[in-house]
Amino acid sequence: MCTRKPAIRFILVLLSLLLVLKFNVATEIEDELEELLAVDEEVEREADGDGEKLSEAEVLSKAQRIVIELNNDNTERVVNGNEFVLVLGYAPWCPRSAELMPHFAEAATSLRELRIPIVMAKIDADRYPKPASFLGVKGFPTLLLFVNGTSQPYSGGFTADDIVIWTSKKTGTPVIRISSVVEAEKFLRKYQKFVIGQFDKFEGPDYEEFVSAAKSDNEIQFVEVNQLELAKVLYPAIKPTGRFLGIVKSEPERYTAYDGAFTMNKILEFVDYNKFPLVTTLTEMNSVKVYASPVKLQVLVFANIDDFKILLHPLQDVARTFKSKIMFIYVAIDDENLAKPFLTLFGLEESKNPVVAAFNNGMSSKYLLESKPTQSNIEKFCNNLVQGSLSPYFKSQPIPDNTEASVHVIVGKTFDDEILNSKKDVLLEVFTPWCINCEATSKQVEKLAKHYKGSSNLMFARIDASANEHPNLQVNDYPTLLLYRADDKANPIKLSTKSGLKELAASINKYLKVKNVKDEL
Repeated sequence: MCTRKPAIRFILVLLSLLLVLKFNVATEIEDELEELLAVDEEVEREADGDGEKLSEAEVLSKAQRIVIELNNDNTERVVNGNEFVLVLGYAPWCPRSAELMPHFAEAATSLRELRIPIVMAKIDADRYPKPASFLGVKGFPTLLLFVNGTSQPYSGGFTADDIVIWTSKKTGTPVIRISSVVEAEKFLRKYQKFVIGQFDKFEGPDYEEFVSAAKSDNEIQFVEVNQLELAKVLYPAIKPTGRFLGIVKSEPERYTAYDGAFTMNKILEFVDYNKFPLVTTLTEMNSVKVYASPVKLQVLVFANIDDFKILLHPLQDVARTFKSKIMFIYVAIDDENLAKPFLTLFGLEESKNPVVAAFNNGMSSKYLLESKPTQSNIEKFCNNLVQGSLSPYFKSQPIPDNTEASVHVIVGKTFDDEILNSKKDVLLEVFTPWCINCEATSKQVEKLAKHYKGSSNLMFARIDASANEHPNLQVNDYPTLLLYRADDKANPIKLSTKSGLKELAASINKYLKVKNVKDEL
């Protein structure tokens, strides 16, 4: 007994100390938040007293005060002392961080108004590398949700609404229940896009699948009602069926009803195929979501804003025809980061005029509308895309004049005629302008062309692979030398680019019956 009493006393003392510490941590954090909120309430009272609404800058300033700034002293205390903490790791010099910060601050304000039990915090990882490392911040910006001190990655969008919806779902509110017309009208003012479910009773297999889908989705707010009157406020065209699901968006194609089976996977598939506008504007903030769309056929329209305004309504009409089959995307043609990588694939990176292109992400194929982008031409282009009858696009430079050339310049448009359909043997040099070793190989090819000048059945050629494509030219290593024999164009022979002139000539003579060749090289 004596040995046990001190042990029990020790345990009780230890437990008491832990409780005191936990209470102190919680109290300190609560006091910190109370101070921040008190300041905001004072600002609100001052604004109300003047009868003026807060300016946009004042609203942002208010929102930023709600977000706790983490440092060397408080990081562990804040993260471990709260059930839910959403942390933004940023660097002052990072443009993406600067872009995300106001959205994060705005989300903090909305989450507070919704009474979501979460602490919003940010840390300058450049200034405080040690606590940033402790949190798991490895790049900028980084969003991490901590649940009772354990982190999980953020997988939502990057607008304020995206952050609010994702956070609400992860903290236990996957579905908002509407119980009155006033609540429904207030909900409509706040949410521009949502999934509505109507059920006579909030129970049963269908309802459970609906809730499971709401929990699994990270982007769209789900809302539920059990009265037709309330459902009509949110979805006016709803029919009295007793069970309904639909998606609402703030665009011309505002309402879309679901007519599939009530299973989580089918509901999520419906949401994925219908959550985007008829024409989505590509931005840095939504690019990840756009690229991850399950709609594999994508039509991209590159244009300046004035040209796009003219094209928008015709595009929306076409998009309605191919809804759920093709995703239509607008990209500002002068955006270096978003437009240029795509336009380069078509050799149109310097284009200033509207460009309509398409991709089949499932097959990695690309297509180009080569006629004027009228509504009828775009619709025909899309119809052929869906039917699979559209010819893939391969970029090509203009057709050159090779009349006096000892080494012919081949482009995408002449590859068939001058290489594959030619009755001559052809030694083709494949190069790119940025290739370090290509210049040396080019000089060797020119010398070989002079050496075999008297041969009537052998042609020397070169193609710039950065500006020209052909389905039968699949080369990823530059420079590359390919010997196409007249009697077997389908199986070119790859020659070593590391060989000297005599070795290359010996290889050519080995595979070809060359006539009228000089004796010396």
